[in-house]
Parts: sequence; C-alpha cells; structure tokens
Amino acid sequence: MNLLTTTLLFAVTAIAEILGCYLPLLWLKGRAPIWVLAPAALSLALFVYLLTLHPIAAGRVYAAYGGVYVATALAWLWFVQGIRPSLWDVLGASVAILGMAIIVLAPRAAP
Repeated sequence: MNLLTTTLLFAVTAIAEILGCYLPLLWLKGRAPIWVLAPAALSLALFVYLLTLHPIAAGRVYAAYGGVYVATALAWLWFVQGIRPSLWDVLGASVAILGMAIIVLAPRAAP
C-alpha cells in the first residue's frame, strides 16, 4: 500500500472514529436526539473495520494512525466546531505527523 493511500485511509478512519464519538457527545449534551447513537455505533464499527485494512502489524498501524488522528481531530475542531486551531495545536499535530511518518517510512526487513 503506498503512502498516499495509507494516509487517506488513516484520515477516513479518523473521521469515522471522531464521528462515532462526537454524536454521542451531542446527545449527552442535549443537542441531538437519542437516535444519533445508531449512526454513532455504525461509525465506530466502520472505524474498527478500516483499521483492519492495513497490511502491517497492528501495533504499528495504531501508532502511525495516532499522528493522522491528531491532525484530523484538529481539522474537525476547525471545520465542524468552528474553532480555529492555535499555532500550538498546529505545531503539536506536525510533531505527531512527523512521528507517524517515521513509523510508516522506516525500513523494515521482509517477514
């Protein structure tokens, strides 16, 4: 799987996870009806399925996914919740993405 495909898959996976957690939060705060829990559960199931599509060891997938998740969560903060990330948010996400790149791009011996 190439880097672009992997990164896009991570981004879609992060959106599924964030949506699966955001909808129940809206319900708990009284800003959405209880039926939003059904699409939230489906979104979390999709999140779990998407993580299985990566061909590398699960621990590396979760570690690398974390970097993309951080950046995607900040994009969600800005575009869905209307809160612009600070310079420190962007710096932190950049460090997380750098960590993800090191994990994903590291040379590995064939199994």
